Amino acid sequence: MTVDVVNAENKKVGSVELSDAVFGGRVKTDLIHASVVRANAADRRGTHATKTRGLVSGSGRKPWRQKGTGRARVGETRTPLWRKGGTVFGPQPRSYAFTAPKKVELGGLQAALAQKAQDGDLVIVDALAASAVKTKAAATMLKTIGVNGKALLVDVQLDENLALSLRNIPGVKFLQSSRITARDVIDTTKVVLTQSAVEKLQSALGA
Repeated sequence: MTVDVVNAENKKVGSVELSDAVFGGRVKTDLIHASVVRANAADRRGTHATKTRGLVSGSGRKPWRQKGTGRARVGETRTPLWRKGGTVFGPQPRSYAFTAPKKVELGGLQAALAQKAQDGDLVIVDALAASAVKTKAAATMLKTIGVNGKALLVDVQLDENLALSLRNIPGVKFLQSSRITARDVIDTTKVVLTQSAVEKLQSALGA
């Protein structure tokens, strides 16, 4: 698959050969799903909490004697059987993060990139850089190369001026090629890659 390489003015400056092993073939949606689920789980805060019988207010004293009153036996007022008592097996703060196999993560990323390439939502540029920190200029550049709405920009090394210019544009991410995931790719309308990022990704994904 041969794709044109454009500059910031959307003029063709060359072409790049995309590997069929990475950007072609069948899209394995199950790997994309597994990678996205892992990323979402890692982002969960997990701060939910309920009070157990040891945390609710109340006395630990036995309300009445064990026998002879005609009432049910009770050990303390914080029992879960009583109103305002503790909660049994309620949610407690914890991490939802888990580790997926490396092949699943790489396979999900490869499938997501292949999906974008086959849908025509992949843009290859010669470079992603800015001479100064200007959000307006960055927005104009994106519009010129046909990028509207949510977008993912990928380079091997991030240009600081461009990164600062893009941070105030809603829905736009600028990430290093070594840090992108399937969720980053699939959650965008357009993916913009530099030539060097394409080479790096094809090397990392086994092309």
